[in-house]
Amino acid sequence: MTDVTDGVLHTLFHSDQGGHEQVVLCQDRASGLKAVIALHSTALGPALGGTRFYPYANEEAAVADALNLARGMSYKNAMAGLDHGGGKAVIIGDPERIKTEALLLAYGRFVASLGGRYVTACDVGTYVADMDVVARECRWTTGRSPGNGGAGDSSVLTAYGVFQGMRASAQHLWGDPTLRGRKVGVAGVGKVGHHLVEHLLADGAEVVVTDVRAEAVRRLTDLHPRVTVAADTDALIRVGGLDVYAPCALGGALDDDTVPALTATVVCGAANNQLAHPGVEKDLADRGILYAPDYVVNAGGVIQVADELHGFDFDRAKVKAARIFDTTLDIFTRAKKDGIPPAAAADRIAEHRIAEARSASR
Repeated sequence: MTDVTDGVLHTLFHSDQGGHEQVVLCQDRASGLKAVIALHSTALGPALGGTRFYPYANEEAAVADALNLARGMSYKNAMAGLDHGGGKAVIIGDPERIKTEALLLAYGRFVASLGGRYVTACDVGTYVADMDVVARECRWTTGRSPGNGGAGDSSVLTAYGVFQGMRASAQHLWGDPTLRGRKVGVAGVGKVGHHLVEHLLADGAEVVVTDVRAEAVRRLTDLHPRVTVAADTDALIRVGGLDVYAPCALGGALDDDTVPALTATVVCGAANNQLAHPGVEKDLADRGILYAPDYVVNAGGVIQVADELHGFDFDRAKVKAARIFDTTLDIFTRAKKDGIPPAAAADRIAEHRIAEARSASR
């Protein structure tokens, strides 16, 4: 996997891809770019998903993450009612050390060479300013700045959508769509987590946060002194009286160690791929913990960038993101009716929409 010709896309097919249509490795030695682009499905339309910039241990880890994230984007876009399939790109390396204009331009050329099968956007480690650079080489770029015809920071509607999912969880469990008087723990207060905390505070929730970056916590507590801080995620999930746990950092937040220790009765957060492995959704249900499927509630960002392709209108995109409330409630209803966890119910609905689109295109 390391022997990649400079400046050439190499398409990889694996027996364990999980139905992915295409996986490509990209390398540009001049700029230092090494990236993976994974297209899970284009049945509903061009694959849409962000670009993650992260210092993976090796290329195998990067490919695995791209595959998981791309599949999640197919399901997310299907549940959001978008005419887009799922894709994801990851750039290998520490963005603080290797991110340059030349690297981003090289990446843009690789995305452009796919001819519109993949539309990129921001993710962990990439920002609006980066997408402006990528767009100079690739017209299939979203998440650009308003000055460059874009929608700006997609974390705004991502947080708004998670908040709607949380309100739906409150409605389903407690009969009232508000977090007023509830204690909510937010793990990760970066771009999305910060906005989410502000929604929660405005709604009257008591908020406890943690983040591996002291600066992110300090920035939040300077603005909102009534927010309390837990030492780390392990301490946060064990906070007494916690009603809702919101994982808003990297994936795999719900695992065999975390689930038994959770004090919250609802899990609803912005992180992708929160379930560390199959079966965790059942463990949550067995403990009586209501899980709002991550790719459903965090779809506000992709709704925002998808709207950009049609001439961005924030109010129009916000109306679409507000529907996450109804979608989440529908999933809880379907799960109860079928006697399955909400994650399984969401998967069934998404898979049905994708399968219908495949059948229609034959």
